[in-house]
Amino acid sequence: MAELGHYNTLRIIKRVDIGVFLDGGEFGEILLPKRYAPESMQVGAEVEVFVYNDSEDRIIATTQKPKAEVGKCAYLKVVSTGKFGAFLDWGLPKDLLVPFSEQQQPMQKGYSYTVFLFVDQSSQRIAASTKLEKHLSLDGSSFNPRQAVDCLIYGKSDLGFKAVVDDTHLGQFFESETYLPLHYGERRKGYIKQVRKDGKIDLMLQLPSHLERDQLSDAIVEYLQQNEGVSKLTDKSPPDDIYRTFGVSKASYKKALGQLYKQRRIVIEKSQITLL
Repeated sequence: MAELGHYNTLRIIKRVDIGVFLDGGEFGEILLPKRYAPESMQVGAEVEVFVYNDSEDRIIATTQKPKAEVGKCAYLKVVSTGKFGAFLDWGLPKDLLVPFSEQQQPMQKGYSYTVFLFVDQSSQRIAASTKLEKHLSLDGSSFNPRQAVDCLIYGKSDLGFKAVVDDTHLGQFFESETYLPLHYGERRKGYIKQVRKDGKIDLMLQLPSHLERDQLSDAIVEYLQQNEGVSKLTDKSPPDDIYRTFGVSKASYKKALGQLYKQRRIVIEKSQITLL
């Protein structure tokens, strides 16, 4: 059965002038419009598509890739507002609605917000919400300290930055412990610092130094192995280049290089690192 708001692999059951129809299970036949269905698509073949509601609220398929799917969070821009709510650009022809009832505060055209995508059960339409606490969990008891997680920065508090954790939970970075500026809509790798007694999640950008150094050393070696034993990221490289590749500060990277050098696993040259 096809899932609304998700990628699906569906079988082509017939070709018509306006495209091809796919077997949508309980949804019946789902149209994949002609512009997404080249003649090479044959009846009986399977095709990966995204299933959503078109401008007339019909369930339809596309090979276009939206910026997010149902059950996930994304940082999206408001392209218009109207009597039903705010509309977001999510990469598909029909903009994504955030009903007034799902707005934490009135949304404004031209601004971007972190939203959670869901299927409204009463209308069977895909919608979004800025009321993250309504849809995501504040109970982090399923996480373990030092566990690596995906973090999406969505807000600011008196203590630091609020983040969506693995698209399922909410947590917080303490500003006094962040070594890099954080920005709304930014995704970063983080770690569980602790889960408090009330279930709330405290996050950190780095592991304690000795654990991070060992983990980072392994990551550097793996990176070198994947790049013919050579890397242009030296201890002189810009901090942003290092963070984009390994998700750590320049200081941490230099310590890990020093450890590998002492272990005689790498050679550090002016313009490159070489694996021994």
